[in-house]
Amino acid sequence: MKWITREKIKVDRVACPWRIRKFVDPESEFVFLPHRTDWSKIEDGIVFDVPNCELGHHGEDVSFNSILKKYNLRDPALILLGEIVRAGDSRPKEPHPAGEGLRWIAAGFGALGLSDHEILEREFVVYDALYTECKRQTSRR
Repeated sequence: MKWITREKIKVDRVACPWRIRKFVDPESEFVFLPHRTDWSKIEDGIVFDVPNCELGHHGEDVSFNSILKKYNLRDPALILLGEIVRAGDSRPKEPHPAGEGLRWIAAGFGALGLSDHEILEREFVVYDALYTECKRQTSRR
């Protein structure tokens, strides 16, 4: 399936493809379009993390959380990772402390001058490591 979002990816638009590829659609293809795209006209794929879409921001939830809900992903480690992504991507009332580090990592990758696909390729390992730590943390609770 083709998954479509805005270009110049940062926290949520890296976390979502990581989770989609790992837990929803292993054969996923990601397309990054300009911010000025008319998202309502896209019919060839699943749109995420764009204004006014089902798999976007709703209240304090970021797209990562919307996709967790839509695909009924209840793994406690993914839910914890969602809290971290939310804190790194937006400014929730009670942010997870790891979110600020994730925001810095995303900003650093963005400053390297890489394409969106190159950022995904390199940053997926960050999310593999963070998910592994989330599993360790949730197994202690």
